Amino acid sequence: MSAPQSASPSPYRPSRRAWMKASAAAAISAPAVLHGRNLNEKLRIAVIGCGGRGGSNLRSVESESIVALCDVNQENLAAAAKRHPNARTETDFRRLFDHAGEFDAVVVSTCEHTHAFATLPALQLGKHVYCEKPLTHSVWEARVIREAASRAKVATQMGTQIHAGENYRRVVELVQSGAIGQVNEVHVWVGRAWGWQATEAEARAGGDIVFVQERPREAEPVPAGLDWDLWLGPAPNRSFHSVYFPGPKWYRWWDFGSGTMSDLGSHWIDLPFWALRLDFPLTVEADGPPPHPELAPASMSATYEYGPRGEMPPVRLTWYQGAFKPPALTAGRIPAWNSGVLFVGDRGMLLADYGKHLLLPEDQFVDFQAPERSILPSLGHHNEWIHACKTGDPTTCDFEYSGKLTEANHLGNVAYRTGKKLVWDAKNLKAVGVPEADRLIRREYRKGWSLEPSA
Repeated sequence: MSAPQSASPSPYRPSRRAWMKASAAAAISAPAVLHGRNLNEKLRIAVIGCGGRGGSNLRSVESESIVALCDVNQENLAAAAKRHPNARTETDFRRLFDHAGEFDAVVVSTCEHTHAFATLPALQLGKHVYCEKPLTHSVWEARVIREAASRAKVATQMGTQIHAGENYRRVVELVQSGAIGQVNEVHVWVGRAWGWQATEAEARAGGDIVFVQERPREAEPVPAGLDWDLWLGPAPNRSFHSVYFPGPKWYRWWDFGSGTMSDLGSHWIDLPFWALRLDFPLTVEADGPPPHPELAPASMSATYEYGPRGEMPPVRLTWYQGAFKPPALTAGRIPAWNSGVLFVGDRGMLLADYGKHLLLPEDQFVDFQAPERSILPSLGHHNEWIHACKTGDPTTCDFEYSGKLTEANHLGNVAYRTGKKLVWDAKNLKAVGVPEADRLIRREYRKGWSLEPSA
């Protein structure tokens, strides 16, 4: 069973009629939305992707007016429509943008390989966008989305919900106030071991959901109500199999996701990215088992070198997942947390996870006085985006910030898959002297799908 080629028009460019209608509507509504008029007026939101994380995101924005719902899975769509019976329903998000005058903002919670395709037309039409992490499926897409958001001047937010927590704020304040001195080394690790494993025993030990060694040769029947062709979207054509669907199975396949590096990296590398004001790495290199052509690894590491940022010195950041752990952890020099971030400064260390942090060595900081709080509490990750849509105030994980974070995380995978150290030419999106990286930085799309940036 082969899925047919999509004959639908490109999702990147809405029809001229839809564009003109949306532009006219935006011209009328922009003052109220962007400049603080009628703040009690509900935002009109379209939700693309209604199951799993999408269902959670939908519930998080239900304080506003949900006017449109879209999902390739009729079961998800029906459940969302039951909660919002007056909302327009669509299976293909490209058709949603034919009615762009009906909504002010879009929440994107599709699978990773279609994030950019749902996000970009929204930005082009001047819609505010909340998009799940990772922001895009590739380095090039991250750059396209970041630049499009800059042009659109709308409220954007990537779904890095932990960023809104108080613990991350306190850690950022400690680092930036110099509590542990100048930081020149960071280690980030996660215990998750989902992905390609060398043996089935390793898969079970790592807690993998489904042990998969190769792409299935036999097709399975497409579940009732699932439009498999639309689910594939821009990804290469292949037959349906339950090793891809439902989530999160898809995320370990390179055609649809980027594995743990870009997924959990969005949450965990977010902390040093914020605290150390990181942007584009100078070099990236990776270590791990020989790369599989189709599956992301369960275990790997990636090391980034960053140059000085203002008064902050150069810093090396190393990421570890699965069986890879930082030396300080394996040697027993720090508490054995399953996942964490270790900042190493010239006057001490700071260990953190999602909900707690610890200054080390502890006896050195017995009388330490924390700096005054300088980062205000979040309104809530979704609420600060809604507030920004209505007032023009900034969000904390807008696409300018999260686009750079996503780009860096994807480069870790590019270094791993090429097996080479990358010298990163950020301006030109090139790994210097590694031409085989080009197809990983920007991939080709299936016929009927394109993502060509505007001038």
